[in-house]
Amino acid sequence: MSEGIGSGGLFIAFEGGEGAGKSTHLRRLTERLERAGIAHLLVREPGGTPAGERIRRIVLDRDLSICPETELLLYLASRAEFVKRVVKPALERGELVLADRYEMSTYAYQGIARGLGLERVRKLNEFATGGLKPDGTVLLALDPDVGRERQRGQADRLESEHADFHRAVARAYTVLAESEPGVVTIASDGPTVEVQERLWLALSERWPDRFPPAG
Repeated sequence: MSEGIGSGGLFIAFEGGEGAGKSTHLRRLTERLERAGIAHLLVREPGGTPAGERIRRIVLDRDLSICPETELLLYLASRAEFVKRVVKPALERGELVLADRYEMSTYAYQGIARGLGLERVRKLNEFATGGLKPDGTVLLALDPDVGRERQRGQADRLESEHADFHRAVARAYTVLAESEPGVVTIASDGPTVEVQERLWLALSERWPDRFPPAG
């Protein structure tokens, strides 16, 4: 766990299929943390570093056709930079790190839905991350067909995948949530305000010093 890296560092990853509301809820979460005066760092994957942002443009480019193996290695290349240059230093400083996607995305999308093999992907991911695990993972769960209806603007390469692929990703997340340690599943349907309250409550129950209970 990352809490052993520094003095009080905490690393939480947020996961979910397309349209599950990760970006929206992370933005609201950080606004609430700011109002409470709690220092934090919000990062995203792929991305978070100059090299990672360039890789992000490639891997999400809807005009490119990329084989699953290339897709996986691009994500892991971005993650290696992300962990070494952003996450580990922040944890060593004792910071709260909130990540928009991390390793569970790779397990769900490439390991299971793409059929590359979960155990093979785990080993490659461990090499890329140096074995760094999040202290907790929040899965925003939503029916994939509903999630696709929520999407706005031009879809990227992953968002443009066919419905069966997104359903496979959702099934993969369900399986992983039951087998991976430290996963909290939050139903992401319903009004945004209600989902946000469910999210904050779950976080405050587990880490009350970082996410103070309401009232």
